[in-house]
Amino acid sequence: LSTYSGWVEILRDLVGLSRALDFRTEAEAKHEVMLRLFTSVFYGLSNNYVLKNSTNLKSHSFLSSAAKSIHRFILIPCMHQALQGLATNQQPLLVLLEKHIRSIHVSHLLLTVRKTQAVLYVLHRLLDHGITTHLVVSIDSALELAWLLHGRGSQYVNLELKKLFSFPHVLQTSPASCSPDVGSTASGHQSDDVIPCKRVKLYSESVEKEEDPSGGPNFTLDPQVLCHTFSPCDGPSAGACTYGQITHLEIRTCGPDSLKVMSFSLPTFFCLQSLSLHSKSIFRELDVLEFAGALQQLSDSSCSSLIQLSIGVLPHVGLMKTLLNASSRLTSLCVEFQTAIWGPQFNLDPAGTAEPDASELPLEKLTVKIIQLQTDLHFLTSVLRRSPHLVSLHVAGMRLPPGVSQGQLLNTLSESNHCLQALTFEDIKLCDCLPDILKLLRSCMLEELSFNDCRLLERCINPEESLTELVAALKTPSLHSLSLAQNRL
Repeated sequence: LSTYSGWVEILRDLVGLSRALDFRTEAEAKHEVMLRLFTSVFYGLSNNYVLKNSTNLKSHSFLSSAAKSIHRFILIPCMHQALQGLATNQQPLLVLLEKHIRSIHVSHLLLTVRKTQAVLYVLHRLLDHGITTHLVVSIDSALELAWLLHGRGSQYVNLELKKLFSFPHVLQTSPASCSPDVGSTASGHQSDDVIPCKRVKLYSESVEKEEDPSGGPNFTLDPQVLCHTFSPCDGPSAGACTYGQITHLEIRTCGPDSLKVMSFSLPTFFCLQSLSLHSKSIFRELDVLEFAGALQQLSDSSCSSLIQLSIGVLPHVGLMKTLLNASSRLTSLCVEFQTAIWGPQFNLDPAGTAEPDASELPLEKLTVKIIQLQTDLHFLTSVLRRSPHLVSLHVAGMRLPPGVSQGQLLNTLSESNHCLQALTFEDIKLCDCLPDILKLLRSCMLEELSFNDCRLLERCINPEESLTELVAALKTPSLHSLSLAQNRL
């Protein structure tokens, strides 16, 4: 018996009908409902659905049930009171989250604020004691990023962070705090019914100054110390905590300083399988080249696990080849380019001496998004010829010089990428490419095809006849998903 319609009805109240229908399976819809409700109830946020059902939702039993149903946790550091409770009198709920949360989204940490210690402790429990391996970060702070990555895959140690770890923590022990053995207690193995007792004071309301004269915080940021500080008194002793491993990392606001942290971390980040770095501004070429060097060092190691990379915004298309050559094991690459209108126009081979690279690439998925007046098509076709295993291609916004047709791109796909199953073109001029499209449909067993806003058939002499030809070619047994939106057919 499917409960899909029930979950969609709740989502309709929470996010509206059109957004609710984006979740196409019962499992997806259920998880989205439970995640939104858990986040609202846990942090004390209000919406119409929560207000209407407050009697049933605002209870510990609901939070416990929801914690068993979600695998993502949204950490909102400014809601420190809820996180403080999770670190103290709601530790059984934290234990449940440890067992089920696989992905954490962190917006900011504010390491200089003492109340952040509870936030860091919760992160430590989920990342190091729990099963969390996916980290999504909306932070543009090198120090905060370094804390999140420290010991969790890379051997890189940030010197500034190391000083903060070794700072003699000044927390004073309360007369009613735990016995001296509290320093050896750990939080990862306690039972759900453990009730924490009073322990080291977390912060004092009378303390106004939270930094030492040198400008750093006057309290420890070491997760090991924090774990022993917050651990329940009667929890089993486990000695030093182990560190978890981050396998999937997404940085949504990656500035130059954060990119440098990644360049330092990458060469020994052997457990990292997927990396996504996106900036609101255009990365500097020198910073990208430094990052590519770190990528090369990681790729040269037999211990490397990185197979997925997404990065943007890059200053010019030539850097795609640089990244692919630096990390030849990638099976998935997503790149976004934008040339600043005030910046120089780049030539992919300024000396005219570069030899074409014919080495085969293991790429299976490629996404290229371009915000640029004109693009040399060769940068893409040369990669496609080296990628015989390509299964999915998504290209958006590619403008070509006058007299150059996208037919060259379609012909390359027909000749070199017979494994292609999913093809998406967005905002690409295909008005004179019908013969090449028909050839592609005959050459590849496409399962998904999207030509969105591509001026399809716009210049055909006989549009009705051309449309009939296209429909006939689309009647292939393999094709099960088709989008031809915004083509004014």
